[in-house]
Amino acid sequence: MADQTNDPRHDRSHGHDHGAEAAATAPVAQSSSSFAPLRQKLFLVLWIATVLGNIGSFIRDVASAWIMTDLSPSPAAVALVQAAATLPIFLLAIPAGVLSDILDRRKFLIAIQFLLASVSICLMGLAASGLQTVTSLVLLTFVGGIGAALMGPTWQAIVPELVERKDLKNAVALNSLGINIARAIGPALGGLILAAMGAAFTYGMDVASYLFVIAALFWWKRPVAKADALTERFGGAFRAGLRYARASRALHVVLVRAFCFFALASSVWALLPLVARNLLGGGAGFYGILLGSVGLGAILGAILMPSLRKALSADGLVLTAALVTASVMAFLSFAPPQWAAVLSLLLLGAAWITALTTMNGVAQAILPNWVRGRSLAVYLTVFNGAMTAGSLTWGAVAQWTSVPVTLLIGAAGLAGVALVSHRLTLPKGDADLVPSSHWPEPLTAEPVAHDRGPVMILIEYRVDRADREPFLAALAELSAERRRDGAYAWGVTEDTADPGLMVEWFQVESWAEHLRQHQRVSKADADVQASVLRFHRGEGRAVVRHLLAAERGQR
Repeated sequence: MADQTNDPRHDRSHGHDHGAEAAATAPVAQSSSSFAPLRQKLFLVLWIATVLGNIGSFIRDVASAWIMTDLSPSPAAVALVQAAATLPIFLLAIPAGVLSDILDRRKFLIAIQFLLASVSICLMGLAASGLQTVTSLVLLTFVGGIGAALMGPTWQAIVPELVERKDLKNAVALNSLGINIARAIGPALGGLILAAMGAAFTYGMDVASYLFVIAALFWWKRPVAKADALTERFGGAFRAGLRYARASRALHVVLVRAFCFFALASSVWALLPLVARNLLGGGAGFYGILLGSVGLGAILGAILMPSLRKALSADGLVLTAALVTASVMAFLSFAPPQWAAVLSLLLLGAAWITALTTMNGVAQAILPNWVRGRSLAVYLTVFNGAMTAGSLTWGAVAQWTSVPVTLLIGAAGLAGVALVSHRLTLPKGDADLVPSSHWPEPLTAEPVAHDRGPVMILIEYRVDRADREPFLAALAELSAERRRDGAYAWGVTEDTADPGLMVEWFQVESWAEHLRQHQRVSKADADVQASVLRFHRGEGRAVVRHLLAAERGQR
């Protein structure tokens, strides 16, 4: 290692001020055009492939939802299909996020596409033979949900690899737009194919759609990652991801706002097949038209998003989306004419993409790349947990009362909770999360095995008595950064014999994990550290010590 000595006082890796290096750079300017990412060939090809793949998925979902209404008229059974699709994402999204951060994302996505294609082949075979049952449909939907759970965090995590940083938020919005283009085309097409050709042919269309996605992923020549001795293993990566999520208040705000919205808004999705059949008197084709109207509304909403962002903050957009969604739910409960229901679902689609894009974009903007897959998985866990719990709850409520009453209850709850949660402001997401690389390598007398630990890091500060309280306040903010980047314990102590000596300490589980901290500290984090160091009055810079757990046989 460079500049090694046997004296740990010469190590400045956590307490020094590098001036310009420690300052966060100015926020990256946003691209002027919402469609700018489509000018980048790699993003364009994968975007088109996913639109085609999602059209196939919506075709499949329409068939499954409608077949369930034939197999069982029970609202709880119909809602169970929605729950079976989202429950695996709730259960597996975090492990999937860990895998997305430690595996080759392209190869992982290809394997998932083959899994999902196999599910649709099984559905096609059962439908063709007339052997489909409630149990088989729910089980295969559940397996498809496993594939979606594995795919979701990984697909979102590759977005920064496909576009320039200035186009990231627009790329996230385009991904949502692509899903809703598919939502506009897929359900309507699925309803028509189901009515004309039957369920087996409908599932076959979904199987064919996976070929486009697999071909695009094979075409993508993703750079091979360099061998890294600090590459994380599953267990350690899982724990690091949970520590980050637990310590990130900005992520907590997004999660709470997302849960409040989606748990209550899920009632309209869980019960929409029954709304189409029982309240509005439509068939499979009309159900597809309703979903197509949602997708078309989402496309219109995405086109209007740049103007909406200029007029409203992220909080204003989410509140508006919640109130519009609640109004549509209440309107549907009164069994309006079919044409009016179709028009109202245009508004629902616009509101849905507004909420979804806004919260997803904020989540993307507040996450550093090293933990992006895992933290997005936490977001997806909350999203799908809200959808799963909401679907089961609203299905039970509809079973106990009726579909119209359930929609009214959900609408009132959504509007009320949205007004209350609006006070919990969403983070702006403008911090510079690029690694600062301003910590030099820790000095050691001899090489340290990567798996050795735990490690305690001590940073000694000299602080004037008059600065004690503001110093501790600044240090408390720094503690969140330490925990986000890998520390499982943190504290601050003062010397009883020397009141001006303050010692910050934190622990990490291994030497390798501490070295990863060096790679994770962002420029925004460096700014926080600089705000602490300005209180240091000692001669020279703050002293840093690294203490390893003593083990027999170690020298």
